[in-house]
Amino acid sequence: MYQLNAFNPQQFLQQHWQKQPLLIRGGFPGFVDLLDEHDLAGLAQEPDIDARIVSRNGNNWQVAQGPFDDFAPHCHGQWSLLVQGVDLYLDEATELLNAFNFIPRWRIDDLMVSYSVPGAGVGPHLDQYDVFIIQGKGRRHWQVGNKGQYAEHRPHPMLGQVEPFEPIIDAILEPGDILYIPPGFPHCGEAIEPSLNYSVGFRAPNQQDLLSSLADFALQQEGLTQRYQDPDLKSRPLSGEVLGSEVERIQELLQASLQGPAFTQWLGSFLSRGPQEESIEDAEVALDEVFEYLQNGNALQRRLDFKGIWLESDSPQVQLHLGELNIQLNKNLLPHLEPMLAHASWVKPSSMTGETLMQLCQAILPLINAGVWEPIED
Repeated sequence: MYQLNAFNPQQFLQQHWQKQPLLIRGGFPGFVDLLDEHDLAGLAQEPDIDARIVSRNGNNWQVAQGPFDDFAPHCHGQWSLLVQGVDLYLDEATELLNAFNFIPRWRIDDLMVSYSVPGAGVGPHLDQYDVFIIQGKGRRHWQVGNKGQYAEHRPHPMLGQVEPFEPIIDAILEPGDILYIPPGFPHCGEAIEPSLNYSVGFRAPNQQDLLSSLADFALQQEGLTQRYQDPDLKSRPLSGEVLGSEVERIQELLQASLQGPAFTQWLGSFLSRGPQEESIEDAEVALDEVFEYLQNGNALQRRLDFKGIWLESDSPQVQLHLGELNIQLNKNLLPHLEPMLAHASWVKPSSMTGETLMQLCQAILPLINAGVWEPIED
């Protein structure tokens, strides 16, 4: 269990979130690494993993994209191995992400883990998303500059950097220290000794991301086929002119597509979709089997590529979204469902009554049969 130490979430959100960077000394006292560099190298060999090695010899930067079956050709000079989406592979990573649950689940993107030899880093750069950087083993020197306009350049086609900056944070991070960096603040980290770093990144979809996904969804929907109409059309002197009233009518037609149930269905799917959501295979587990299994204190394991969310609703029921999957359930079940969605494994609390457990089983049975939760085999 990872828990932030001497940290006030409300104060942080008011004073720092998307406003100012923050160094949190001893944020995780006695921090225990989730894995070591050998485990990380093993993940970097997986075919579906997003991994890269960034190396530097003097002013010569190189970037190699994984997966890797041989590290020797790439690990020269000052190098770093960076692996995205580690939370899809390690239960412990889910527990680390839960330490930041004062931020909505849908905003959390993934956990990137990097291993760097002394002197290694990726150079000064900008990110367009919020990030918490947790220092694991070793020490690393970090500098963060103020938000502003910085000339960008690419020392390698796959590596973006910015010009040197004046730091407003200049610190050496020890194990358990945390550095928060909002979007648009330049930063640069270099390992002083062999180091592991854990970067909790947050998704911030832009308009292109949203419109592209919505368009893909709309093409598959039968309900978004309302056509443009103009029964009050009048002749005009110049036939090439598009009247302002016609522009407004087209805008209204598009806005109407954002008001109905199809929009909320798309949004729930979009915000809950995992980065590597795999195909599912339906099972046929009976309700009484699930109830008896959980009533006896057995655990359910959640597939890590699913994260569940629901949209705020005035109705006594909400729709739970897990990517393309969704179910309706009563709001009174949400406090019981939340820990099932937040943790990799779940065991029925001793305080839960049999009636509540049965209601919960009835609600999530389709998701169990879809493989979102699976029994933990002894």
